[in-house]
Amino acid sequence: MDFSSAEENYLKAIYHLSETDSEIVSTNAIAEELNTKPASVSDMLKKLSSKNLVNYIRYKGVSLTEKGKSVALWIVRKHRLWEVFLVEKLKFNWDEVHEVAEQLEHIKSRRMIEKLDVYLNFPKFDPHGDPIPDKEGNIAILPTLPLSEVSIGEVVKVVSVSDSDANLLQYLDKVGISIGSELQIVERIAFDGSLEINIKGSETVSRLVSPQVSQNILVTIDNKQKKALKGK
Repeated sequence: MDFSSAEENYLKAIYHLSETDSEIVSTNAIAEELNTKPASVSDMLKKLSSKNLVNYIRYKGVSLTEKGKSVALWIVRKHRLWEVFLVEKLKFNWDEVHEVAEQLEHIKSRRMIEKLDVYLNFPKFDPHGDPIPDKEGNIAILPTLPLSEVSIGEVVKVVSVSDSDANLLQYLDKVGISIGSELQIVERIAFDGSLEINIKGSETVSRLVSPQVSQNILVTIDNKQKKALKGK
């Protein structure tokens, strides 16, 4: 069954909101995510419910059915594969690809997407570190936490950053933070929660990042460093 671009956008939005919030997503949250009116959201949810794509309870919220989740993951897969293509093959910067991939994700051809996957050598993650669902809809879940929640002294590796704001990505480029960067938390500023961090590399560089930035950087803790800290 084919779906309109608007229907696909709603399913993807519900999927992302259910990842970061809870399984039941409110109409207001969807309206804010898609920059539309709650009344318009309610109309679309009724339509998606009639197609067995969502479970919609008026005044409570909505969740994806198995069918709806499968469609959402298919859209996410296309979006993230196109982002890889744009960065690796067309040399776009990582802050430029989100909006272009928003357009390309609505291409219907499964054969094209599977050939794109082969052409890109089956990437597991997009340029922002987000996992790419495979053709069966399986998606790797990495244990991560926001940089803002990391303890002083710990060494972490950047595995994902929010791709929703190009200004954030441009800022990270400016200060030298990218996917795979190793960071050490030096100090948390009591006044506003800003973090002083060391960016490890050929030369260690110190930076001060705001709470808003650190909340949008997802990291994993270096296990060797974690063991060393425990042994002290």
